[in-house]
This record gives sequence, C-alpha cells and structure tokens, in this order.
Amino acid sequence: MYQIFAEIVLVMHFCFVLFAVFGGLLVFYRRFIIWFHLPAVIWGIFVEIFHLPCPLTQLENGLRELGGKNGYASGGFIDYYVSAILYAHITPQFQTFLGILLLFFNLLVYRFVYQQTHSFE
Repeated sequence: MYQIFAEIVLVMHFCFVLFAVFGGLLVFYRRFIIWFHLPAVIWGIFVEIFHLPCPLTQLENGLRELGGKNGYASGGFIDYYVSAILYAHITPQFQTFLGILLLFFNLLVYRFVYQQTHSFE
C-alpha cells in the first residue's frame, strides 16, 4: 500500500514540476491561474537555486521505505528521474542554472501575458 502512495506522490511531484515550468502558459487562457502558478514557480526557483530539499521527495522516499524499498537516495526527484534520462549527473551549478532558466522563462511568459492583457487599452 505504501508503494502505491509513493507512486501517487511521484505523479503529483511530476505534475507540480511541469506546472512550475509551464503553468505560466495556462495564464493566457485563465488569468486566475496566476494565483496558483506564482507560488509554485517561486518555490521551484528557490529549491533549484538554493538546493533546498523538496518535501515531496522526502514524502515519497519515506513511503517507499515504509513499503520495504529504498528511497531514491539523496539526489532528489530531478536528480533521480531527469538526470537518469538526460544527464549522467546534475551538478549544483547546473541545478542553479536550471533555477535561473526557470525564472527567466517565466518572466518572458508573464511579460507576454502582460502585453497581451494591456495591448487593448
């Protein structure tokens, strides 16, 4: 049962990461989403730049351990799942770069949303 909960947390974690990265695009269609996206993207930026532990990573690892399996070590969600596919290892410098990239990507998206919203005035 703990393994099922761990998988649910994994899916939620993955969805949160996608929302933090691309959620600004949803603001084009529904402006109220900004109130959910801004805290998510700010959290994502801080986790990446300051190398903070993510509570979802800790929760998933704890559930896996309760289910009799090892968590996926100290690297965390991105290190385990993304780096296993794309990179051999995510260095702290590259993690900081990802946080900065997340910041600038979302600044561009919100600038475009602002321009679209205020272009009719």
